[in-house]
Amino acid sequence: MAEILCTICARGGSKGVLNKNIKKINDLEMIAYSIIQARNSKLFKHIVVSTDSDEIANVALKYKAEVFFKREAHLASDSAPKLPVMRDALLRSEKYFGVKFDILVDLDASAPLRTSQDIKKAYELFIKENKEVLITATLARRNPYFNLIELDNGEVKRSKQGFFTTRQSAPKCFDMNASIYMFKRERLLKSDDLFGKETSLYVMDESTAFDVDSELDFKIVEFLIKERNLKPEEF
Repeated sequence: MAEILCTICARGGSKGVLNKNIKKINDLEMIAYSIIQARNSKLFKHIVVSTDSDEIANVALKYKAEVFFKREAHLASDSAPKLPVMRDALLRSEKYFGVKFDILVDLDASAPLRTSQDIKKAYELFIKENKEVLITATLARRNPYFNLIELDNGEVKRSKQGFFTTRQSAPKCFDMNASIYMFKRERLLKSDDLFGKETSLYVMDESTAFDVDSELDFKIVEFLIKERNLKPEEF
């Protein structure tokens, strides 16, 4: 049986939406959705939140996530990439729990529309394909091969990349949404590369894959969550 660690990385200094990770939607803080989804998936013994914020840590603890360290400042800046944050959480968790984890699953705190079924199905795909990495995406709403145009010295031109005259003839493209990442331990520790033959792609429905980066995003997600009116056990 594989040892699986779930991480949820949530820093305090969000800019697009102030304090977005603990901003309430339908009476639940946004990070609570990811914690509850992780619990409902039944995949994880440990759900660890990595944060630099005492407020976020207190909310995470309220929903029974584990917060046993405070993220260092250099991993919580606007420019800090996410993979080193995951790596840091993995190594700290291994030391704290005395367990060598085989797989790390990271859930983005700003993707509250994701479901526990998404997590389980993505994991099933990851195990079935036996790859080193899994990323999630949705089918692109605007195919760049067809829709991309350029403004060149006042002249509107089809982009050099956009040489297909119908959407149907253009290659199928996907939008990464960062909702779920999965890594085999050794891959996460040795590489920052997400792509290649050792990467699985789990395609999510657009209705469960919305990511909150702006106030408009927040309003859309808030509307969709209230419309669904799901109870926590149904996430």
